[in-house]
Amino acid sequence: MAPRILVQEAPFDAAAEAARLTEGRTDVGALASFTGLCRADDGLRAMVLEHYPGMTERALTRIAEEAMARWPLSACTVIHRHGRIAPGEPIVLVLTASAHRAAALESCAFLMDWLKTKAPFWKREELAEGGSRWVEARTADEDAASRW
Repeated sequence: MAPRILVQEAPFDAAAEAARLTEGRTDVGALASFTGLCRADDGLRAMVLEHYPGMTERALTRIAEEAMARWPLSACTVIHRHGRIAPGEPIVLVLTASAHRAAALESCAFLMDWLKTKAPFWKREELAEGGSRWVEARTADEDAASRW
């Protein structure tokens, strides 16, 4: 089964997406999920994510296909938002389904580590005091991705 990849401006419903992924399936013994939220730290008013349509979906598909090749997954969903996202709003959802928990959990962690470093999004923080700044790549994210 091909991974389900969505890049969208609108918020998503994680519970509805999990239900969609497992509906009618009896081969799924474990469903792992990760929802990333926009934090309000360092005076952040909002996060603005930019991307190139088409290129971004292809990159996310390649990352998800890599997870499906490494682990015995029954299904995989990746939803990533773009546009202006306020603190508390969801940014990314990763769902992985497998017959066993280890594959679901490990592949979910792998996907998030690789999405943080390999997904082609450009992030700009809007600051509460005015102005904005681009988000630079973090060494900790690169270190996390390198373990895979």
